[in-house]
Amino acid sequence: MLNIEKYAAIDIGSNAIRLLIATIIEKGEKPPQFKKTSLVRVPIRLGADVFLNNKISEENLTRMVDAMTAFKLLMKTHKVSRYRACATSAMREADNGRQIAKFLKKKTGIDIQIIDGKDEAAIIASTDLRDLIDTDKTFLYVDVGGGSTEFTVFSNGRTVSSKSFKLGTVRILNDMVRESMWDDVRKWIKKNTKNYEKISLIGSGGNINSIYKNSGIKIGKPLSYFYLTDYFEKLKSYTYHERIFELQMNPDRADVIIPATKIYLSAMKWSRAKSIYVPKIGLADGIIKSLYNEKLARGLDVN
Repeated sequence: MLNIEKYAAIDIGSNAIRLLIATIIEKGEKPPQFKKTSLVRVPIRLGADVFLNNKISEENLTRMVDAMTAFKLLMKTHKVSRYRACATSAMREADNGRQIAKFLKKKTGIDIQIIDGKDEAAIIASTDLRDLIDTDKTFLYVDVGGGSTEFTVFSNGRTVSSKSFKLGTVRILNDMVRESMWDDVRKWIKKNTKNYEKISLIGSGGNINSIYKNSGIKIGKPLSYFYLTDYFEKLKSYTYHERIFELQMNPDRADVIIPATKIYLSAMKWSRAKSIYVPKIGLADGIIKSLYNEKLARGLDVN
């Protein structure tokens, strides 16, 4: 007998807002199956508001109301049993972030949790990366967002260290990242990877997913440092409009992909990694997994 449920995750990022609906299939004592049923992405660039003006604009608030209303209807249509909405860097730093969250709850019924960088990294780490890649190796996990980047070192299947930095693609585009921030990231990566002889990267985020998709490399195989370097040079040789037309990129991808690639390449250089795996997981996947783990924990309750 199968038990089938649908969970949803809403990821309110600095570059885009996403709704992921996943189907969880349980059969007896066997491991559950997680299937991505629907993914909707809306390019509301909250970071452009917040990092420049310290608050979310009226225009983007209206767009958020529309997006959350649509997400609620989609969840209802899919018969989602549980959901969680998490907001990261942009809403966390907006002077009106909590006010916006309350307004959205009142208007749409969607309850939004504004999480800090540490919680964000922990949720992402709950995606069971060890199920995707060998556990007898060491990895630096790099999740690049519009407002921040989360770094986590995994070794032998466990988390060694994790940290979130205000190094995001939208911040870089708006010239809001000082050299001292790059220095802090470099020092942290070198310090936390120096004791490992061989290390590989795991990359997540829409930009590295886009690069991986266009590479033509077989799923499960990593991108090399040299491939990413060549691709970075290719991207820089095109203008913004050429990247949209010639490389067929979405307008909200064609600008952020350059700073994102720089972050991945820098992380590879500082950790001495020669390859980067792209398992296509992120915060939304972590939210789905955490919802399922909470369900299991309640099932084990003896109260």
